[in-house]
Amino acid sequence: MRVLGLISGTSHDGIDRAVVDWSLDEAGVLTGTVEHTGATPYDPSLRARIVAALPPDRVGMEEVCRLDTLIGQAFADAASQCPPADLVCSHGQTLFHWVEDGAVRGTLQLGQPAWIAERLGVPVVSDLRVRDVSAGGQGAPLVSCFDLLLLAGLPGRSGALNLGGIANLTVRGETSGAAGAESAVAYDTGPACALLDAVVLAATGRPYDGDGRLAAAGKVCEPLLAELLAEPYYRRLPPKSTGKELFRLGYLDGFAAPYGLGLEDLLATLAALTAETAGAEIRRHRLETVVVSGGGARHPVVMDMLRERAGTARLITSDELGVPSDAKEAIAFSLLGWFTAHGLPATVPGCTGASGPRVLGTITPGRGPLRLPGPVRGAPVRLRLVPASPETRA
Repeated sequence: MRVLGLISGTSHDGIDRAVVDWSLDEAGVLTGTVEHTGATPYDPSLRARIVAALPPDRVGMEEVCRLDTLIGQAFADAASQCPPADLVCSHGQTLFHWVEDGAVRGTLQLGQPAWIAERLGVPVVSDLRVRDVSAGGQGAPLVSCFDLLLLAGLPGRSGALNLGGIANLTVRGETSGAAGAESAVAYDTGPACALLDAVVLAATGRPYDGDGRLAAAGKVCEPLLAELLAEPYYRRLPPKSTGKELFRLGYLDGFAAPYGLGLEDLLATLAALTAETAGAEIRRHRLETVVVSGGGARHPVVMDMLRERAGTARLITSDELGVPSDAKEAIAFSLLGWFTAHGLPATVPGCTGASGPRVLGTITPGRGPLRLPGPVRGAPVRLRLVPASPETRA
């Protein structure tokens, strides 16, 4: 079954896309042939409106409606650039993650899926996080289902670290070999590229620090780093999740202003913050192998600092397991769509804190009758990805 996964993450710079052909064998190994990966940047004017709608800014319901439509149309445009698929799984764009006293009360992803269904004529799975939240979960990180199946093939204590706007870590339990393992945990460790990108955008107008050149030219301000590490979020126990409702540009104002740092030194300090908060969790779990993905995996300064702080853990990129690091989350949402289409729960309660496994999302039918695949014998126990050939990647 070919499933197109679409997601725009906390960097809100564009839409990642991946078409994966999934097949499950008798041994419970789910093989995904990655037929297409790519990214579609948001139109600058739409991205500016998304940024303007994020906390702490306030918008009216008129703008919410417009954004829901415009983001949905942007996702439909991105989907139309992909090879044909039987199903689409669209994450949409998170505009708000409502957290109070460590509990997630609600979550809002915009991007009306009907625009995708109308454009492509196939069913669309969407609104995946809210089902986990309604069952008492954090609604994140949903990629733990994907991570645990991928990690099932690795020896020793292993984990998966995604460095997007926010960093999230999945840790395979000592006895786990499948996505439902009760001993597995997953949670957001803190900011990955969110603060870095926000500072660069505000100072230069560019969306990110290409190749980490600015951060590499700076020096870590240890007193500022110590202040940032005192953030209460880092001391909370998992399951936990966070986002740009906390780690946004304004978050730095009260901390950084007294130091009067130049751009390079501030970026070096923020890179150290990402590395230290993620590295501390890698050390805490005594991980032997960590599979790293996301835009931060391409940031040399962040990765060098992370290696220094990861203890004895061996860091490898997800590319080495057949998962292009920039497309990992799009591939993961393709997998979640496959799970939903087959009526299989994709939440891992030990990772999100939900009261039990849940089938995720809602389904918007395509142009014809809604036909879903028949039941499978059992849930997958392991994942194998066949890397995309260069000509399939856009």
